[in-house]
Amino acid sequence: MPAVPYSLKSYNTFQIDHSCVELSHAKSKAELISTCLELYRSEQDFLVLGGGSNIVLTDDYLGTVVHVETKGIEFSEDDECHYLSVAAGENWHELVETTLSMSIPGLENLALIPGTVGAAPIQNIGAYGVELMQVCDWVEYLDLRTGELKRLATNECHFKYRDSIFKGDLLNCAVITGVGLKLSKHWQPVISYGALKALERGSVTAQQIFTCICNMRNTKLPNPDVLGNAGSFFKNPVVSRAVFDSLVKNHPGIVGFPVDADSVKLAAGWLIDRAGLKGLKVGGAAVHEQQALVLVNMGHATGTDVTRLAKKVISAIVERYGIKLVAEPRIIGANGEKELADD
Repeated sequence: MPAVPYSLKSYNTFQIDHSCVELSHAKSKAELISTCLELYRSEQDFLVLGGGSNIVLTDDYLGTVVHVETKGIEFSEDDECHYLSVAAGENWHELVETTLSMSIPGLENLALIPGTVGAAPIQNIGAYGVELMQVCDWVEYLDLRTGELKRLATNECHFKYRDSIFKGDLLNCAVITGVGLKLSKHWQPVISYGALKALERGSVTAQQIFTCICNMRNTKLPNPDVLGNAGSFFKNPVVSRAVFDSLVKNHPGIVGFPVDADSVKLAAGWLIDRAGLKGLKVGGAAVHEQQALVLVNMGHATGTDVTRLAKKVISAIVERYGIKLVAEPRIIGANGEKELADD
């Protein structure tokens, strides 16, 4: 077994103490491209890592971790829109703050989502009624198979709920280098969720929405610097209208949001909460006492503690509601990504 001397504890928001064989810091796009191509062409195992906010490490990684640290934001505009070209290594929340400081609204609902800009398209990040696909103009990526930089328009990214082409056809053969955003100058507030409903549509500002969302997230979600976590651990399941109607009969008060005429998105946090799973522990991992959708590191959790806890939650929800939850974070083992069920 090779030595794994580079600690990754500070590179993942779960604060899980695993290491890697080599750690490469890509501070420019050219460096990111050359490093990844060299590793790919030499058939070495490597993992591209941004903010580490969407991973669970279950073992020491027996390869190279390429940490994306590229920076740069370019602005342009026309009569209708503001356009941003953003390097993959930029911090997402800091980007939201920057746009608001420049009186450019449109990203405020996505405040305080952890991670980097390059990771945002992979799972089509979203919160409080807004998804990345609604503001994305293009995604630039390195095609590892050809060594070419390519650009996909929004409609070519196959965006869905927490999904994209980067988790499908381009899995393991694309490294995102930059993201283009298109923010309309004809801004319309999105205030249909939670405490946002109390805001006055006719007079509300983007800054007020931003502040409200930051307050909600800071109240509901644990600070990963205090309790390691990866934010919402489970996707909100989407079910048919018929299944939802049946659930309502058996579980009055169940929370669901219409997706279209035939489907409803359930609140996974509500399911976990009502199943009495808050505070459930496995080793050093626990379901958060205040927000059931979040699994936390109580101090010395292993990645295996987290995955075993996740599987206990999934089993309990299947037994109670007949609904199977799906984990959002990537599970990373010694040789790369794997399925939760395999851990």
